[in-house]
Amino acid sequence: MTQVRPMRADARRNYERLLKVAAEAFAEHGEGASLDDIAKRAGVGSGTLYRHFPTRQALLEAAYVDRIEALAARADELGETLPPGEALVEWLNELCAGTIEVRGMKALLGSAVTDGSVAAVTACGTSMKGAATRLVSAAQAAGVLRGDLEPIDVLRLAHGVATASELAKGDGTVIRRYVGLLLEGLEA
Repeated sequence: MTQVRPMRADARRNYERLLKVAAEAFAEHGEGASLDDIAKRAGVGSGTLYRHFPTRQALLEAAYVDRIEALAARADELGETLPPGEALVEWLNELCAGTIEVRGMKALLGSAVTDGSVAAVTACGTSMKGAATRLVSAAQAAGVLRGDLEPIDVLRLAHGVATASELAKGDGTVIRRYVGLLLEGLEA
């Protein structure tokens, strides 16, 4: 059995910088974003990029997964620092903005995302559902959210808010307004 060694601290920092820069580059330039430019903007050589991500598809998938996982982790951070209703509101605002950001990367991943053939993308869905479950359950227990809601309902409605915000060519203000209107209808 082969034992996998953890990444050195500098390698981990390079990996994280590459993911951040790649997400920005793919959002700006689409699938054709220059990998050499991504490496340069991350402050690493092309060899480092290819050592971590042997193909463009591997980098794109990893950047997508990283953004989704960060949104899911943010739910726990908010749940620990804010009252349940406020945590849910703030997370939904961030989730809607994040959904708009990653939608382009999701489209670039193509059929691998829509048919669920990428295991990492399936894991992202599990993370998001878990995050929503924790926040929705806490808000329901606090009496600020209707008891008949399922976490998946809230995720689907948030997707609708993100779509409506895009159609309105809105910024964070439009997202906050739409999330506010949504949650007024979901109050206990």
